[in-house]
Amino acid sequence: MQLSAFRTEVRSWLETNCPKSMRLPAVQDEVVWGGRNFQFKNPDSKIWLERMADKGWTCPTWPEEFGGGGLSKEESIVLSQELSRINARPALTSFGISMLGPVLLESASYEQKLEHIPKIVRGEIRWCQGYSEPGSGSDLASLATRALVDGDDYLINGSKVWTSYADKADWIFCLVRTDVEGPKHAGISFILFDMETSGVSTKPIQLISGSSPFCETFFDDVRVPAKNLVGGVNNGWAIAKRLLQHERTMISGFGLADSLNSDPDHASIMDKVEDAAMHYRGDSGRLSDPVLRDEIAQFKIDSEAFALTSQRSLEESKKGQGPTATSSMLKNYGCELNKRRYELLLQALGSCALGWEGSGFKSEELTVTREWLRSKANSIEGGTSEVQLNVIAKRVLGLPDILNMRKSRD
Repeated sequence: MQLSAFRTEVRSWLETNCPKSMRLPAVQDEVVWGGRNFQFKNPDSKIWLERMADKGWTCPTWPEEFGGGGLSKEESIVLSQELSRINARPALTSFGISMLGPVLLESASYEQKLEHIPKIVRGEIRWCQGYSEPGSGSDLASLATRALVDGDDYLINGSKVWTSYADKADWIFCLVRTDVEGPKHAGISFILFDMETSGVSTKPIQLISGSSPFCETFFDDVRVPAKNLVGGVNNGWAIAKRLLQHERTMISGFGLADSLNSDPDHASIMDKVEDAAMHYRGDSGRLSDPVLRDEIAQFKIDSEAFALTSQRSLEESKKGQGPTATSSMLKNYGCELNKRRYELLLQALGSCALGWEGSGFKSEELTVTREWLRSKANSIEGGTSEVQLNVIAKRVLGLPDILNMRKSRD
C-alpha cells in the first residue's frame, strides 16, 4: 500500500475509534499500565487499549505472528504522526513494550516469543525489571543474586533494589548469576518469572519526594523453570546491555514533556513556569526579572532542539536496528533538561516552592516541590550520568579507554 493511502486509512480509523477523552493529555492516575489486576480509572482507556491492541498498534512494527501490527518502518512513522496530530494518548505504557519486548524479539526462543509477546501487546501482563542490587548499582556486572540448577528448575536467592513498581507487577525480567568461577560479566543469565511465585516478596521504598514508585525485591528459594532462561546460560550480559539501550531511550523522553504537548487547552510544565513567573515576579503583565526571562527563553530553545534531535534519532532507529549508543546521549541530555525544567519552576515560585505541608501553601505548590525532588533521580536511573558519559566517550566519540591503556602498559 502506498504511504499516502495508508495515511488516509489510519486517519479514518483514528477518527472513528479514538475516544474523545483519549485525545486529551493524560492525568497521572489515568495512565494505562495494564496487567492482571489493573483498574481503569477512565472507561475510555480500556476501549482505546482494546482497539489499539486488536490492530497490533500498541507495538506497530512487531510481527503480526505475535500480535504486533506488522507495519513497515515508514508506516510506523505515519501512524506516529497521525496519533500526534489528534493528540492521542498512548494506549498502553509498559516496560514490556519499551524494554523487554524488543530484546525478546531479538534473543528469545520461538516458544518464549509466542508465550510473552502477545500478552505484552495486549497489556495483559505488567513487567518489572530486576537489575540493580544493594551492592551492584553502576557496577551492575558485580550482581550476586544466584540461580542454581535444581533438576528442570533454577533456585533463585538474592535481592534487587530500586525495582520500579515491583509491588504492582505480574512478572519480572531478572539478571541472575549462574557462574561464580569465570569473569563477572560472563557468568550472568537473563530469566523471566511470575512475581506470584513462592518466595518472591517486595517492600516499597519511601522516597524523599513522599512517593514510593520503587521497591526492594527479595528472592528466597524461588523455583523457576529452566525454560524461562532467555538467550542461553551465561549469555545474559549482552541481553542486559541491549535492554539498557532501550531503557535509556525511554527515559530520555522526560526531556520531551513540553515539546510533545501541542494541546493549547492543557498547560505544559513550561506554561506553569511562565504563569508562576508572571504571578510571583511579574510587573503589569510582563515578566520583569530579566535573568529568569532569559533562562526561560534559553530553555525553550534547548527543548525544541532536543525534541527535533530525538525525533530524528527515533526515525533513524526505525530504519535501522533499534537504539544504539546514541541512547546514552539522549538519556543524559533529556534528564538534565527535565531537571532544569523543575529548577526554573522553583525559581519562578520563589518562597512558595519551599513548603512541604500546611495550610500556608497551595496543593499545586506542594506538588511542585515533590516533583522537583523526584526529578533528581533522573540522572541515576537507567544508568548514572557518569556511566552515560563514559559510554558516549567510548562508543560515540571513539575516545581511548584510559583505564585499559594503563593496564596494558603496566
